[in-house]
Amino acid sequence: MKRDLFFSKPLINAAGSLGFHPDPRSGILLDSFGAFVTNPVSLRPRAATLHPSVVEFPGGFLLHTGLPNPGFHSVLKKFSAKWNRAELPIIVHLMADRPEETQNMVRELETVENVMAVQLGFAPLLADDIILLNLEMCLGEIPLIFALPHEQVLTLGRPLMDGGASAISIAPPRGALYDRTGNLITGRMYGQSLFPRSLDIVRSAGMIGLPVIGSGGVWSQADVESMLTAGAMAVEVDARLWVPGEAMP
Repeated sequence: MKRDLFFSKPLINAAGSLGFHPDPRSGILLDSFGAFVTNPVSLRPRAATLHPSVVEFPGGFLLHTGLPNPGFHSVLKKFSAKWNRAELPIIVHLMADRPEETQNMVRELETVENVMAVQLGFAPLLADDIILLNLEMCLGEIPLIFALPHEQVLTLGRPLMDGGASAISIAPPRGALYDRTGNLITGRMYGQSLFPRSLDIVRSAGMIGLPVIGSGGVWSQADVESMLTAGAMAVEVDARLWVPGEAMP
């Protein structure tokens, strides 16, 4: 029997922002959060890119890491007991570019205590039919959240929801910038300047009845309230969690 997706509180962290489990030693208070989202997990281990980069632009920054992680089975072995003991329910973010592999990971997660949902993230420019095939193959007992880039939220959101997905979340937009040495860096974008575009996506999704998790540039309690008012079912916070010495939204 499929479980329903429900957030007791509207805030959650974005994938990649706080590690693989809620760690009280991090100094981040999660009392106002309704769930914890893990770092992205791939079936096989992934090493960090040879040249990780952070390139700033007005109102934000571009990040290129290669999404390093120890691989699905190592993550399960190391963190599943911590997930079970966590005060927050866990959302495991899977890198879902190969539907058959993703299906196997989802099936294993259906038996892990305190995992409330799986969030599926995808490589840039992955074809729509591969994303839809992930839904067909992974649909089961555990709620599926599809993390989509801005340009796919409105075009793919409805077919995914009609097919049984539980929610759509907004993946970080991608961009490219030259660094100080003249190398062109591509990566994910973060920062306050992204908020107006993100809010518009949430508003548009809400107007057509899509259950959407808002994300992108959320920096204050006012931003959170704006997302919720525009129709978000929950709100992800990302780079704001990395700002030291300031209270959370």
